[in-house]
Amino acid sequence: MAELESAPTIQRTRHGRVALDLGTAHTRALTGSGVAVADRPSAVVASRSVAGAADPVRPIRHGMVADPGACLRLVRLVLRDVQTAGDGSMEQVVVGVPVAASPSDRRAVRTAVSEAAGCGVTLVEEPLAAAVGVGLDVTDSRPFLLLDVGAGIVEVVAIRDGVISEAMAIQLGATTSAGLLPYVLDGVVDMTAALLRRLPPQVRQAVRANGLTVTGGGALQAQLLHRLDGALRMPVSTPPEPQNATVRGLMRLCLMPALASRIAARGR
Repeated sequence: MAELESAPTIQRTRHGRVALDLGTAHTRALTGSGVAVADRPSAVVASRSVAGAADPVRPIRHGMVADPGACLRLVRLVLRDVQTAGDGSMEQVVVGVPVAASPSDRRAVRTAVSEAAGCGVTLVEEPLAAAVGVGLDVTDSRPFLLLDVGAGIVEVVAIRDGVISEAMAIQLGATTSAGLLPYVLDGVVDMTAALLRRLPPQVRQAVRANGLTVTGGGALQAQLLHRLDGALRMPVSTPPEPQNATVRGLMRLCLMPALASRIAARGR
């Protein structure tokens, strides 16, 4: 598959373009310089308990906004980190959302980010952004499979011609420092195999030839990759620093506004 770096439409970003990945466990941001300027736990302090201790609130669950007010405060903190890095006022924020996000989930993200940033907001489905982040050409007519393993949601998608043609997801209740729990690992492998079987025969053959790309923090779990390789009988690969694939893809889309507009997430 062709890589995006060779595309002639790449433009130099202006100051103030920000990529934002609102994750269940971590929220990351990049600016036009391409250097990580924000990486913080996805938690804010809500109130103080009777004992005087700060009570943390996690506004993102399963990759989606669970507490709009807390999400707004989290976004403000992350964008403040971006502004501290010296990129000045923001002109555009490109932010990822799960494919499984409902129209109301997407509105919640757009509202929180636009209110915090005071500028235009473009939503991109996270597996598409992750594919862009690892250099895959999402506009290619040849289909490929991508598995994005986050801390709160795992999504497997088939991508071709700039759109996600098939998708399945598992929402996670818990993860550990060692990665996916055994029963969740089984579910992720079964889900990926099920999506592959669901594809039309010709598409399935092309997907098998292109292989499976695994992104997200869960891509660092060797047992998952081993299980996928054995179950699917097709090439399985993961990029360097797979946990940063989505935010890097979002920043590349800041550099490529025409492509960002073409693949921007819309209500479902």
